Amino acid sequence: MTNKRFSPVISIITVCYNAEQYIAHTIESVLSQTYPHIEHIIVDGASKDKTMEVVARYGARLAKVISEKDKGLYDAMNKGLQLATGDYVYFLNADDVFLDTQVLEKMMASCENADVYYGEAMFLDAAGKALGLRSELTPQKVPENLDWKSLQHGMVVSHQAFIVKRDICPPYDLRYKVSADIDWMIKVLKQTKVACNTHLVVAGFRVGGTSKQRQRLAWKERYQILSHHYGKVSNFLHHLYIAGRYIVSKKY
Repeated sequence: MTNKRFSPVISIITVCYNAEQYIAHTIESVLSQTYPHIEHIIVDGASKDKTMEVVARYGARLAKVISEKDKGLYDAMNKGLQLATGDYVYFLNADDVFLDTQVLEKMMASCENADVYYGEAMFLDAAGKALGLRSELTPQKVPENLDWKSLQHGMVVSHQAFIVKRDICPPYDLRYKVSADIDWMIKVLKQTKVACNTHLVVAGFRVGGTSKQRQRLAWKERYQILSHHYGKVSNFLHHLYIAGRYIVSKKY
């Protein structure tokens, strides 16, 4: 299935902290991929559990491993970007897994030399059981044709379903503590000429509860980010529409 003429190296970056319960599943799902050109990078935030003991078992099968304190998730992701040498980068964090051993091979075969490859993501419970597609369980629908304006409606594509050419990847903006991913994705898509919708379920990720404090911060940051990229008036009207839709749904 692999296109011998187009076989770029994909840098898969796994950020983890105290992830001994899940990290082996993530690594095994990468090792099981039929696509041969993978650079797997582990960025650990100085875990206090047995995460690094688990990681050490894989030895040379992992391209690069670092374990040191960081300033949070996005600082760790930036470290991964700095370590990456592949043609494309992809973030598969410690409780994320590939669900199809051929998915990367299928993605690279679906389009040649795209700037971005994207698809669907599956929600998983704590035990790894599939709950349903993200687009089925949330209002966020994967657009047929993705561009930077698509994200005015929110995070329409999950980062677990988003592969990007490394040379158009900016660092994550560390001013944002919980929503830097949508800012990063908008910046990437502003530089994207070809975004390939693979129509594939790329990976699964476990869903958990979010504290009210973290949720409020996420909304605040997202509002700032979208106002910056799309304009304050347009963003305000869009959020007004979302709030109205939410109120109506609760009423009926």
